[in-house]
Amino acid sequence: MHSLQTGDLIASFSPSFPITARQPARYRRAVEFLAAQGMRFLPGQLTGRDDHYRSASPRERAEELNALLRNREVRCILSTIGGSNSNAMLPYLDYEAFRRDPKIVVGYSDATAILLALYAKTGVPTFYGPALVASLGEFPPVVEETWRYFAAIAMDSPDYPLVLPTPTHWTDERLPWESQDRAKVLRPNQWRCMQPGQAEGRLIGGNLNTLYGFLASPYFPALRQGDILLLEDGLKDAATVEKNFAMLKLAGAFDLAGAVLLGKHEGFDDCGTGRSPADILLEILDGQPLPILADFDCCHTHPMLTLPLGVRARVDAAALRVELLEDWRALV
Repeated sequence: MHSLQTGDLIASFSPSFPITARQPARYRRAVEFLAAQGMRFLPGQLTGRDDHYRSASPRERAEELNALLRNREVRCILSTIGGSNSNAMLPYLDYEAFRRDPKIVVGYSDATAILLALYAKTGVPTFYGPALVASLGEFPPVVEETWRYFAAIAMDSPDYPLVLPTPTHWTDERLPWESQDRAKVLRPNQWRCMQPGQAEGRLIGGNLNTLYGFLASPYFPALRQGDILLLEDGLKDAATVEKNFAMLKLAGAFDLAGAVLLGKHEGFDDCGTGRSPADILLEILDGQPLPILADFDCCHTHPMLTLPLGVRARVDAAALRVELLEDWRALV
């Protein structure tokens, strides 16, 4: 697996929600944005398909992705969006095709199941980053920033250790996607230290609500002592977030973790409590001195950083500093 180059072929797949059928204007805007970056584009075979809450059956969705994994011309595969059912695809994926011809597979939210399963079965890093429609169909300036953060990881060849930038602003303003005609209102940005401390370890994790769908399965990477645990979610309420944090605690994840990167939560419903997701995590940890850096920008908000899962990282929560310690290319 090599760096993505201008002119390479990027493909998309629809692992869950049928966003290309439901939001065609935003889909077209994303495809046009890729072309403007000098990339060629191949739509997955389920583009435009709509089976109510999903694009197609689990086997059909897996075959769409498998066809792209087997296509040697395709060098990057973007999830169109998340949803709720990507975990149903996992038994049917062609992990050997990915092992034989590793390529850059990118997504977030419910695509966490795909990203972690591919990594668990092959040891090849995958990328927590932009989805085609959800991220690259957004308006400037945040779409350009999200692409710049993606290109810095997937296309450039920086020196390591690499300090991740803190975006100067962010937004989770919700506008109707098909009728959106302006940029979203931006807010000043700042990461937060919830508990100080430093840690070095493998970067692993993703969408909190997706993890419970395959946590106790062969498709979930076995957690290691010292792992840097990335956790993010969107449009959930306090009750659901507490349940999911408690699930990870009961599974021993926080006993193994070296630190937590907690992403911003788009549209969080605090159920009238006044508590943030970080407050709920502290309550679940119950005094465990785990370094926590919160409001991290690799999540459902804009812009978003791109993180290669499976690489070693360093977190200094008090300094609000995150570094990638190794080049993902060296792990393939």
